[in-house]
Amino acid sequence: MNDFFLRGLILGFSIAAPVGPIGVLAIRRTLAAGWRIGLATGLGAATADGVYGCIAGFGLTLVSGFLVGQAFWLKLFGGLFLCYLGMQTFRAKPAAEAASVKSRGLLEAYGSTFLLTLTNPATILSFSALFAGLGVADGSYFNASLLVLGVFCGSALWWLTLSSSVSLFRSRISSQLKWLNRISGLILLVFGIIALSSIPY
Repeated sequence: MNDFFLRGLILGFSIAAPVGPIGVLAIRRTLAAGWRIGLATGLGAATADGVYGCIAGFGLTLVSGFLVGQAFWLKLFGGLFLCYLGMQTFRAKPAAEAASVKSRGLLEAYGSTFLLTLTNPATILSFSALFAGLGVADGSYFNASLLVLGVFCGSALWWLTLSSSVSLFRSRISSQLKWLNRISGLILLVFGIIALSSIPY
């Protein structure tokens, strides 16, 4: 039995689960605008993970080499964008109720997180090492495809779990949204400063 999809599912879930800047952003957006916006935020990250998984899994060395070579600009953009999101979140006034979800809001949440996640080209190196360890270095495109699909589904499953869980408790902590916005904003700002400080000069 081919278990590459299952391996990718576990890998994708595990990679997405640690609460970093994207996790903080997804939680904050879920609390402010509902679980669909939170899920769209997470799916943007899952798609970016899938893109990097494809690059690593199919050995697109030209593309991966180019992105790693642009590490300065990508980290600069990612760091500045995180600082911007942090300041916006810190100053945001909590909504009295969940905002109505329109297609534009969903696309904006998805697109912004997709671009933000793509600004970390070092992810390619991580995926390359992990994929090699899982036996995809044998040149099988079928196995690589199953693994990449599993990574995306595993990551998407985590974001669905997170956004749904946070949404369940939204009404209980709505009175604390002001402080949550400030804490989330500070965390995002710190992540942005860390990203900027790690830029290779």
